Amino acid sequence: MTHRPAPSAHLYKAPIALLLGLALVGCGETSKLPDTTGIGSAPQLPAPGGSLIPTVKVAPVKGWPAGTMPTPAAGTKVQAFATGLDHPRWLYTLPNGDVLVAESNKPANAGEGKKPSIRGWVQGLFMKRAGAAVPSADRITLLRDADGDGVAEVKTVLLQGLTSPFGMALVGNELFVANADAVVKFPFTQGQTSITAAATKVADLPSKINHHWTKNLLPNADGSKLYVTVGSNSNIGENGLENEEGRAAIWEVDAKTGTHRIFASGLRNPNGLAWEPVTGKLWTVVNERDELGNDLVPDYMTSVQDGGFYGWPWSYYGQHVDERVKPPMPDMVAKAIKPDYALGSHVAALGLAISDGKQMVGRYGAGAFIGEHGSWNRKPVSGYKVVFVPFMHGIPSGMPQDVLTGFLNADGEALGRPVGVVFDAKGALLVADDVGNAVWRVAPAAP
Repeated sequence: MTHRPAPSAHLYKAPIALLLGLALVGCGETSKLPDTTGIGSAPQLPAPGGSLIPTVKVAPVKGWPAGTMPTPAAGTKVQAFATGLDHPRWLYTLPNGDVLVAESNKPANAGEGKKPSIRGWVQGLFMKRAGAAVPSADRITLLRDADGDGVAEVKTVLLQGLTSPFGMALVGNELFVANADAVVKFPFTQGQTSITAAATKVADLPSKINHHWTKNLLPNADGSKLYVTVGSNSNIGENGLENEEGRAAIWEVDAKTGTHRIFASGLRNPNGLAWEPVTGKLWTVVNERDELGNDLVPDYMTSVQDGGFYGWPWSYYGQHVDERVKPPMPDMVAKAIKPDYALGSHVAALGLAISDGKQMVGRYGAGAFIGEHGSWNRKPVSGYKVVFVPFMHGIPSGMPQDVLTGFLNADGEALGRPVGVVFDAKGALLVADDVGNAVWRVAPAAP
């Protein structure tokens, strides 16, 4: 296994006045730029801003009132595929049409060994307000729609006793699961509704501190390699670069032996992974850094180059230097690859599903569906919706289009928050909603 050596660096420590400012909800500068600034293939990025009182604004959780649901785009319809789940985060469709949902949250030990900070304390306080502090169910539930009406009539626990599970993939007769601390696998035959066999560890994953705990995985075409996302342990390395070893990266893991290497690095918090069908390239969506203002830094979607470095922590969106990180590393900045597509600042892009045009027939062509979990540190808020970015010849070719909205009510409360997105066996889009505790199904409306 190989890692990029972590240089010894004394990183920026925010002044106490700035950290104390986090406690003021909704304070700080407001966005003066149009919503489309900082979005697209050629985003316009403002100069670094921020203030001594940066914005902290998170939508408090309300949940869906009875009989309500998100709002689908024109030409589509939405229905509840499954309800009554416990913080559903990620989805996976099996070849036989069964759908797996990871009911998961951060590990109980998240934060152990982390340097205490006012910023961390305040962020934790507001995450509770956003409904992100519930204990992790640590299980994978199987959903089955046997009669094809778009509603799962079977909901049963497939696996339990996991460790904050997230990514899932079936390779042959083995089900791989990305826990917060390791990739594991289980013997599995399609049609099974429960797994009692013990897990076999494939590879350990960095899990100390767990600033970003979610680990996703995606196999290559023959199942010999797994691509695994590992987020950073900090905003810009303030917990020490020694705690970033192997992180802010996508790993390539041998599915049989567990040996691995860093496939791409400098990706602060990659989550969704997908293969683009025209070019065969790996794509990901990435959550970028905070505290540079309401309109920096855009979260992004990008193709991923083998051996590529994408800037974190020394630079953002290519070679825009983050002056807070000390000492500067111009040699690393010079290597930084500019991402393909900016999704907007602080949208918290998590889910990614790329269509070849055969899915969601009648409304969307080829392109990427993205679950934007929503900001906690921007005024006005951003994200809290599912969007579609059209592709042409394997690259993004237009601005995002809203697919599923209405996750915030008129009072700014979160009725739900979208996370993972995946296509079902009929090509409809399934959306995990970890606040609404539901999976929504979006399909073309009848003519």
